[in-house]
Amino acid sequence: MHSDTTRTEGPATARGAVAIITNRRGELLLHLRDDLPTIAWPAHWSLLGGTDDGEHPAETVVRELDEEAGLAPRNLTELFEIRDEHGSGQLITFFAADWDGDETTLPLAEGVKLQFFAPEHLGILTIPPFIEDGIHRYLAARPA
Repeated sequence: MHSDTTRTEGPATARGAVAIITNRRGELLLHLRDDLPTIAWPAHWSLLGGTDDGEHPAETVVRELDEEAGLAPRNLTELFEIRDEHGSGQLITFFAADWDGDETTLPLAEGVKLQFFAPEHLGILTIPPFIEDGIHRYLAARPA
């Protein structure tokens, strides 16, 4: 893993983790966030994940996937970090994983819905800039 951020001395940086989950068709699982003014990126399509509770980023993403959607993906791989500059300010660790199931059957505990999207359809969605950057970086680096 490598980072695109420069770490500075000072208070601990708030951290989080998200997962880019793909199925065998190469579609990406996105999460439509609640439309609440008290959360970062309300009513945006995002990746499943969340804030760490003082744990390693891999533990965070596994816990969040289970809590939010009862999801246990395969082949979890740490990718890179991106800061959510225009939202929470958190340093977010991105992971990749795969899961081949029916997303409509997952027990969604927060947010509005989960849906797989083909990469070519992402441009029509409202996605937080740091999530969009992470997805594009992931797609550019994966084997054809």
